Amino acid sequence: QVRLVESGGGLVQAGGSLRLSCAASGRTFGSYAMGWFRQAPGKERAFVAAISENGRIISYADSVRGRFSISRNNAWNTLYLQMNSLKPEDTAVYYCAIVSPNNWHEISGSWGQGTQVTVSS
Repeated sequence: QVRLVESGGGLVQAGGSLRLSCAASGRTFGSYAMGWFRQAPGKERAFVAAISENGRIISYADSVRGRFSISRNNAWNTLYLQMNSLKPEDTAVYYCAIVSPNNWHEISGSWGQGTQVTVSS
């Protein structure tokens, strides 16, 4: 089973940037489509972005398209989320996860403990 550990969260002012990382254990990281999800207080977990096994296909939620960028480095077993032009409504705990091959908005298998992102106005 793949173990995922997120990092890079923090407190940032609106308009600022953060880069999240997700380190994966095991040798099968490159076999999975991966995604980022977020959960704000009192809200359900929401899809943010996903990327195919080889990184050639990417999908974003409408709320982050044009501001966030997902990428991966399979040699380093790492998934990234570059977040620019952050808004207070981006405040949430961000999770990386293996996504279902048939529906990238669904988590399938491993997901991490999350990293807190707080955007002040």
